[in-house]
Amino acid sequence: MTTSRTKNMTQGAPGSLILGFALPLMAGNVFQQLYTVVDTMVVGKYLGVSALAALGAADWMNWMMLGIVQGFTQGFGILMAQEFGAAHYDRLRRVVGISGLLSVFFALFLVAGGQLAVNPVLALLQTPGDILGGTTLYLRIMFLGIPVVMAYNLFACILRSLGDGRTPLHAMIVASITNIVLDLLFVMGLQWGIAGAAIATLIAQLVSGLYCLYYIGKLDILRLSRADFRFQGSLGLKLLGLGFPMAFQNCIIAIGGMIIQFVVNGFGVIFIAGYTAANKLYGVLEIAATSYGYAMITYVGQNLGAGKTKRIRQGMRSALVIALVTSVSIAAVMLVFGKVILGWFISGTPAEVEATLQVAYTYLAVMSVCLPILYILHVTRAAIQGMGNTLLPMASGIAEFVMRTAAALILPGIIGQMGIYLAEIAAWTGADVVLVSSYFLTVRKLPADAEATEDNGTS
Repeated sequence: MTTSRTKNMTQGAPGSLILGFALPLMAGNVFQQLYTVVDTMVVGKYLGVSALAALGAADWMNWMMLGIVQGFTQGFGILMAQEFGAAHYDRLRRVVGISGLLSVFFALFLVAGGQLAVNPVLALLQTPGDILGGTTLYLRIMFLGIPVVMAYNLFACILRSLGDGRTPLHAMIVASITNIVLDLLFVMGLQWGIAGAAIATLIAQLVSGLYCLYYIGKLDILRLSRADFRFQGSLGLKLLGLGFPMAFQNCIIAIGGMIIQFVVNGFGVIFIAGYTAANKLYGVLEIAATSYGYAMITYVGQNLGAGKTKRIRQGMRSALVIALVTSVSIAAVMLVFGKVILGWFISGTPAEVEATLQVAYTYLAVMSVCLPILYILHVTRAAIQGMGNTLLPMASGIAEFVMRTAAALILPGIIGQMGIYLAEIAAWTGADVVLVSSYFLTVRKLPADAEATEDNGTS
């Protein structure tokens, strides 16, 4: 039975398990961010500030679709991790089969919805006319590729729920190399412009999805039969109950981001370009945080399935220490080298470069100083989700939306551009207030630890 890449996280030191699982995911996220960064560098350097601004104006709408996809697939992965931890492999196969059916449905729905929404949403956001064409083209191509993005995210979540962090890493390495080569070919060689960057990204996602599917096919415990794809109403509702709140949470966060984009668009193309350049490094700042989040969902889910609730608390303490140390280290690097890195994305006249770089570095510095707040958010939210509660994390997403929107609409009128930068920090803080209290409420409701109960019974 080919299960050497899976990992049982119900035994061993929690800190070592979480860190060991997160490191390959972190490396995979590095490569994923690498091709996002390369997209931005090629567009910004080769096509100019206006093209970079067009890419930035597409960011939040594109992220909303990606967030919905990831929300559903991560929600499905929670139940997979619990069934794997409990060694209920028949149920695991049914969960995987029905998750596949639901993913196909939502992918097709999002393709149609995305195409219909592009023009009205960009008009509502008052996207500047000189970048509207590029932004529209980029989004239409990306939304056509949603089934590819859904497939990759589902396959990666299946592997991660079984404790396999290495295969998604290798998939991202292959995808990153593919994307970089195709970026250079399509944008610079064939001169397809911003459309070339979008097509390169989707082909890279297809390659990574096929890579993950190949390794899923080698796992004996996931040999699916036709019966596993037979829809079961109760199981489908349970999966939707986990996935929908996470998808809604990401959607509402993205809507808050689009409101910020509306405010940003009012500051002109230079500010949009600087804001975009810093936002591309947001992904780099968040790399370790999202990796710890994936690790915690799997760790908590498996241990809950195995009835080892004491280990959930132990893992939470270890994960917070690791996350805080990591966030401080990344912040220090960005404060020292951030201006140099941002310079790689920006071209134009000396005056344009200087003005754009000033916007970008100020925003990056504000985010870096407050990075521990973001890392607490990811670890705590993932722990609650791993315990099977996706409603309280959804409430934290609503808190993010309220804080981000209020700050973006009110603060710029009082303190100018700095109000835009602080809106993101306000959103993280609002989410943390909800999540920390929610964690303690949720963990108190867990059943007694199975091992402790057995020990007491024996004695």
